[in-house]
Amino acid sequence: MGIFSRTRDIFAANITELLDRSEDPAKMIRMVILEMEETLVDVRASAARCIADTKEMRRALVRLDELQGNWTEKAELALSKDREDLAKAALIERQKATDMADSLREEMKAIEDTLKSYEADIAKLQGKLREARARQNAIAARFESAVTRGRARELLNGNRTEDAFSKFEILERRADFAEGRADALGMTGPKSLEEEIAELKAAESVDAELAAMKAALAARGK
Repeated sequence: MGIFSRTRDIFAANITELLDRSEDPAKMIRMVILEMEETLVDVRASAARCIADTKEMRRALVRLDELQGNWTEKAELALSKDREDLAKAALIERQKATDMADSLREEMKAIEDTLKSYEADIAKLQGKLREARARQNAIAARFESAVTRGRARELLNGNRTEDAFSKFEILERRADFAEGRADALGMTGPKSLEEEIAELKAAESVDAELAAMKAALAARGK
């Protein structure tokens, strides 16, 4: 009766209403799923016992049917030997076996009806369990999405992002300074007096050498 009572409570339970009333929906749905799984195990175990009992009763019915046949043969044998008293006693024993068989069949019918109820309950429990698990997955996905959005908003609006961009600006200024320094090292300033005179002497030497080469070529031509 405990299994039937617990199963009816689960069937009557509205999962959405339970979650709405709960302060911790994730915890509540885990409890609901656990209760359903335990009940499903119990119902299946009871159904298995019913099936086992039915098989045992069928074997007993076979034995009782054989016993009825045996007592019928014994009653016929007794009558053939003019032993009506023995025949009557055999028929009484056959009637006992018949009564036992009839009682066993009624019990089997009740067990089979119970087994059908178990089968229906198992199907309904499985449906409820699928619904609860689907709600559990949906809730888990919502919580994961909420946590992800919270982290993203914290990253975008929090001090960590501002600190990071401030560091970027510092690094950019350092890069600008390094590039400016490199450019400055490559620049040439105004020439000194000594540098200009040296350049004039170098040019004069080149001109003198060039004039000498021209004179030598002209002499060879003559």
